[in-house]
Amino acid sequence: MSSTHAPAPPWSEFLDQTIASFGCVTGTLHRLDPADGHLKLVAHRGIPDALMPVIQSIPVGKGIAGAAAQRKEPVELCNLQTDTSGVAKPGAKQTQVQGSLAVPVLDVGGRLCGTLGIGKLTPYEFSCDEKQRLISTAQAIAARLLPAG
Repeated sequence: MSSTHAPAPPWSEFLDQTIASFGCVTGTLHRLDPADGHLKLVAHRGIPDALMPVIQSIPVGKGIAGAAAQRKEPVELCNLQTDTSGVAKPGAKQTQVQGSLAVPVLDVGGRLCGTLGIGKLTPYEFSCDEKQRLISTAQAIAARLLPAG
């Protein structure tokens, strides 16, 4: 009765729990697609419909999630609405998110599997502990995020 691959968890539930545990209102989970090297949307919460076409497939290096994937480290914006770093894409302001944090989903070998992002509607600076908690949360799902095969 055992299978070679455990079923993928319900990603929307996982994202809801993660968002709630950080007191956030928005979130995204992307899986790295080895075929084209883009981050493909797996689950989302609180993202306006107008942004859905933009976040379905994100090139590594573009936007907040893409920057976290490229750098393999957390990318934080204290206030996305006033950010001038150029990391966030102009359309990202439509989310109304201010405090934003994206982390890479890395497996135990350090291989990129995807990205996990959360956001608050107020300016916010995530603590080192919060960043580490989100990194740990992401690492815990890395193996299950990869496509089976």
